[in-house]
Amino acid sequence: MQPRRIRALARALRRSPLLIAFALGSLLVGLTPWLGVASTGPRPAPLPGAAGRQAAQQSPHHGVAPANAMEPTAPVLDRTGWTATASDEETTGENGRAANVLDGNAATIWHSKWTGTPAPLPHTITLDMHRTAVVSALVYQPRTGGANGRVGEYSISVSADGQNWGGPVATGTLADDASAKTLGFAPQGARFVRLTASTEAGNRGPWTSAAELNLLGDPGTPAATVDLPRTGWTATASDEESTGENGRAANVLDGDSATIWHSRWSGTPAPLPHSITVDMHRTAAVSALVYQPRNDGPNGRAGAYTVTTSTDGTTFGAPVAAGTWRDDDTVKTATFTRTENARYVRLTVTGEAGNRGPWTSAAEIRLSGPADPAAHGAWDRITGFPLVPVATAVLPGDKLLAWSAYAVDRFGGSNGYTQTAILDLKTGKVTQRRIDNTGHDMFCPGIAMLADGRVLVTGGSNAEKASIYDPANDTWSATTAMNIARGYQAMTLLSTGEAFVLGGSWSGTTGDKAGEVWSPDTRTWRKLPGVPAGPALTADPRGAYRADNHMWLHATSGGKVLQLGPSKQMNWITTGGNGSITPAGSRADSQDAMTGNAVAYDIGKLLTLGGSPAYENTPATRRAYTVSIDGGSGQVQAARTGDMGYARAFGNSVVLPDGKVAVFGGQAYPVPFSDATSVLTPELWDPATGTFTPLASMAVPRNYHSVANLLPDGRIFSGGGGLCGDCATNHADGAVFTPPYLLGADGSPKPRPAITGGVPPRAAAGASLTVSAEGQVASFVLMRAAAATHSTDNDQRRVPLVSTAAGNGTYTVSVPADKGVVLPGTYMLFALDAQGVPSTAKFITVS
Repeated sequence: MQPRRIRALARALRRSPLLIAFALGSLLVGLTPWLGVASTGPRPAPLPGAAGRQAAQQSPHHGVAPANAMEPTAPVLDRTGWTATASDEETTGENGRAANVLDGNAATIWHSKWTGTPAPLPHTITLDMHRTAVVSALVYQPRTGGANGRVGEYSISVSADGQNWGGPVATGTLADDASAKTLGFAPQGARFVRLTASTEAGNRGPWTSAAELNLLGDPGTPAATVDLPRTGWTATASDEESTGENGRAANVLDGDSATIWHSRWSGTPAPLPHSITVDMHRTAAVSALVYQPRNDGPNGRAGAYTVTTSTDGTTFGAPVAAGTWRDDDTVKTATFTRTENARYVRLTVTGEAGNRGPWTSAAEIRLSGPADPAAHGAWDRITGFPLVPVATAVLPGDKLLAWSAYAVDRFGGSNGYTQTAILDLKTGKVTQRRIDNTGHDMFCPGIAMLADGRVLVTGGSNAEKASIYDPANDTWSATTAMNIARGYQAMTLLSTGEAFVLGGSWSGTTGDKAGEVWSPDTRTWRKLPGVPAGPALTADPRGAYRADNHMWLHATSGGKVLQLGPSKQMNWITTGGNGSITPAGSRADSQDAMTGNAVAYDIGKLLTLGGSPAYENTPATRRAYTVSIDGGSGQVQAARTGDMGYARAFGNSVVLPDGKVAVFGGQAYPVPFSDATSVLTPELWDPATGTFTPLASMAVPRNYHSVANLLPDGRIFSGGGGLCGDCATNHADGAVFTPPYLLGADGSPKPRPAITGGVPPRAAAGASLTVSAEGQVASFVLMRAAAATHSTDNDQRRVPLVSTAAGNGTYTVSVPADKGVVLPGTYMLFALDAQGVPSTAKFITVS
């Protein structure tokens, strides 16, 4: 045996007498298999979801939900003592009183008044918990005995006193079906929660009904907070282990998750409860405590807990957070019922999560405070969709197109139709439509924004199909099927106006998914036998099925494409004739980075972010790289830039008009359909410094099947995640993030330039525009309208423009003549001031 393993065994035996029996049994059959795990407690039995996860990994379809997917992401709050009141209720024709939503009987319902003269919409129902609690979602169960009154458009508001409500914390549109709906919002302390129904889902009448309403508590994820700097902090504990190991309290502040605080276990263990107190040595606004369990074993994971605060270290008030954390190794957050101005924060643990013994441990503890909008940005309310938005595209007219699969929350087979939705960015309303006429289930597709502004969607569940959405008349049509059936393929428009596709072994028959090109003139596909997918594969252990997924493609002049990832090797691709693929060098010292992404932040300059060596079940990376293309020689140079603060796979990146890049969501350890190891803190990369800074944290995890898009007002939409059927990780919603460049020191909107005229609907490459603008204008930039799915958005492109002031508020703005720089298609034209504050964009199609 290796000495390290012997020491690990010795530590484990000291820490848990129960382990002796396990160890002796292992000795009888050979120590080597058991000691292969550096455990510090009894070897855990397989988790209930292990078989499901293994099945997911072995399934020919990537999206089998893990068996433990029904575990709630937040606790269902106890309804004892609650009351419900409604704007109106039916008491004559039936018992439709509001109280029925709290009786635990789905056969009894609340119904708006329908006898005589029905009460007109909107209708409201308000839950009073008669106590303050952290709330993160309302669960709406429609009636089971009929469809009438199902909620369509809705909003949710919360209040501490039942009088002051503020704006909605969530709005959206629900699908017209009988399934329970979880309507999430940023976790916060409240006593009253109100659901307002503005429409009936099927437009059957002016009615609203509900069988049951529940509320979910603290999901263990922060919202609109940022980590407080830990410089100068100290930690003390009620007790700590210092004999059998270094388990001192100070370890929770050292930034090393391999060192831990552990309650005293040698000799006579210190009985529960155990507490650890952080002294910030200054008073600060604190709104959450972040607890990271140890990662070398389960012993001492905190279960039942309370959090209290103090200004003097002597007097601690009533708990500002309380609950029970799940017995797993994911990072947990205790959201306070109110923001506290405190110097000391104490975590008291009254129960070990797995009841393994009287122990408590922690790898790291952080404290979070309210985000500063001017430094960290701000999140708008959660918008609910009638589907999980797995794919999205930005459209003229302030619209966002979204789609999922044949179902709003699940996929499977090749059903020949797709659920779609459109978010009106001006009104916040979401409308739903099922698309049947193309015979195409567009789940897991390739996407390219065409030169005329239409959206080309290829493959996926119906792997050979290709469909086109025309935003000008809101119609879908079919185009010629591809030569090679695909799913998870990569696409980009070419400088020629054609569309290029490569890879996609998730769907269709096995074999090399070589490149092909679609012509807008003939509406047909042309094979590229000289562009096999092989040179662009990663070394994923599952072979091409995973190795040719979600490629990062950047189109350049002359119909060429740089394939710059996720494989560590890069390649130049030509698309004329039979095509060709030749090496372009490696991406500096980067490994394969599947489920990472790349974004073009300047002309010939791209940033790659995160990813992991294999599609799933391998640690993600924090690394980011710049990739530069010499426009004259075609030479490609890659270099490592600053690391992200968090490792991410399944994240999404968006380039902003000022050239900075925002990255959202992702997991430290990628597992499809899981919210474990979620990264809730977005980050902003600055090309001037090569560094990342944190942004205001998200309320909802955005991992596998999530999206992010730049919007015409300079803000960002982030949404989706899940699509795993009857599971707890479906996120049928999204939220708009306002970057800090739009917000002043007090959180109010900054003055921004305004484009007032001179932007034609169409312009040719090389055109000179005379643009009118108001405010302090320093520059102009084109941002290509883009489409995202599965962490990849090859349509993103930022093109800074040459401009000169012409007097009287007019500017001469030059569009590049090189179609490899300004690909044909629809762009958003922004004006920026000297500080990078953007105007609201005007749409223009460049041909």
